[in-house]
Amino acid sequence: MKKKILIISAIVVVAVGIIGYNIVFKDHRNIKTEEAEFTLTAAQISGEFSANEQVATAKYADKTIVVSGKVTALDKASGTLTIDENLSATLQDKNTEVAEQTPVKIKGRFVGYDDLLGELKMDQVTIIK
Repeated sequence: MKKKILIISAIVVVAVGIIGYNIVFKDHRNIKTEEAEFTLTAAQISGEFSANEQVATAKYADKTIVVSGKVTALDKASGTLTIDENLSATLQDKNTEVAEQTPVKIKGRFVGYDDLLGELKMDQVTIIK
């Protein structure tokens, strides 16, 4: 009887350990290779957040999206560009060639909306040619 309890306990401990390890050490996402869930313009996503921030956050948070618009600001040192004056995107590769006042299409992970600055944020961004 004690042997059965010890064996069952050992199996449970091993199973919990394996499950816990897989939860804690998940594979990292590769946004560059992921399929985009949404494709839209910076004006469209901004309009959705203006209309209903909670619904838009639930829809886009932590999703891979493709956004198009015009580069209105560029900080090559930090690898950050601003699209249509309201979407801040952190480039995955800081050496990516992009110029201000040019149309661009980017793919990345949508991080969230900063309601204080009225700014949308994306990271792990790559330029789609």
